[in-house]
Amino acid sequence: MDAFIRFTNQTQGRDRLFRATQYTCMLLRYLLEPKADNEKVVMKLKKLESSVSTGRKWFRLGNVVHALQATQQSVRATDLVPRICLTLASLNRVIYFICDTVLFVRSTGLASGVNKEKWQRWAARYYYYSLLLSLVRDLYEGKEEKSPSQDTLGYSVADDETEWLQSLLLLLFHSLKRHPPLFLDTVKNFCDILNPLDQLGIYKSNPGIIGLGGLVSSVAGIITVAYPQMKLKTQ
Repeated sequence: MDAFIRFTNQTQGRDRLFRATQYTCMLLRYLLEPKADNEKVVMKLKKLESSVSTGRKWFRLGNVVHALQATQQSVRATDLVPRICLTLASLNRVIYFICDTVLFVRSTGLASGVNKEKWQRWAARYYYYSLLLSLVRDLYEGKEEKSPSQDTLGYSVADDETEWLQSLLLLLFHSLKRHPPLFLDTVKNFCDILNPLDQLGIYKSNPGIIGLGGLVSSVAGIITVAYPQMKLKTQ
């Protein structure tokens, strides 16, 4: 109980719980929508999802400062590749949170002249860049952590069109055993990137997949907040 109280007392902890609720509603709504007799339940889920999403916007108002602090910390990383990836990812995150704040101010009616669609595209683009750079960092860390047995695989994926996917799966498999924080960070970033990919039209998805990805990502985030030792550290 004490651990739960400490968790919910943190802004990040509350945001993760709200986020998990939001994407659970999205997933359930997608699963229940095809059935006509679930119309009332779907409407309630939609309203709850909207309310939780609005609540999360309040939690994110100060995230620009946190992203700037993360940028300062990433500049001190000793390894060149993580330093570049994390610094650029944090800078893109700063711009994303600025766009998110502008959209929130518009939603309150204080800046009704703001072009909502344009700012949403900008927010999705910089969020995508941030997650992509974070995934590059994860892949790099995974190659550094890889076991010697990886080099003895009976085939080469160098010329395979699905090399990136195989590399990601190998990273997840080995990091799960050898480096759980890296596993959680990779899963979280991969699930999160599904949303901006859909918004930008790079890879179209459906609310069910986005909802499932958001839920898995939220659970990973909850674990890292509740157990700080599970958060991937900057070397």
